[in-house]
Amino acid sequence: MIKIKVINKGSQPLPAYATPQSAGMDLRANLDTPVTLRPMQRMLIGTGLHIALPEGFEAQIRPRSGLALKHGITVLNSPGTVDADYRGEIKVLLVNLSDTDFVVNGGERIAQMVIARHEQAVFETVEELDETQRGEGGYGHTGVK
Repeated sequence: MIKIKVINKGSQPLPAYATPQSAGMDLRANLDTPVTLRPMQRMLIGTGLHIALPEGFEAQIRPRSGLALKHGITVLNSPGTVDADYRGEIKVLLVNLSDTDFVVNGGERIAQMVIARHEQAVFETVEELDETQRGEGGYGHTGVK
């Protein structure tokens, strides 16, 4: 378990794991008044949270399955990435993919945040790549089974 420094400038509780084996923590909307997301509208919703991740970690912002299934609400740039050197407020880019308005209330669970390790890469220019069974087969190449 890693420790993450946090400043909560909002009025919502800190994110927490719902169960002992949960991968994600729910993020809550930090709103003074409800906002309405119209069909196909996108909106940046603040959480009031500012974090300092350790080097080599990121926070991934992902949709909540219940909002997606029941209301067609999802995170537009999913997963969104919060880098270890970012110190601004964590905000969630929600989009309403349904055909009805959706009201976001203060305190509502709007996304989940997963803390993950990552690596940085260095590219090495070469003249050819090793051969594989798949080769250059792209989208849909493996077919339907």
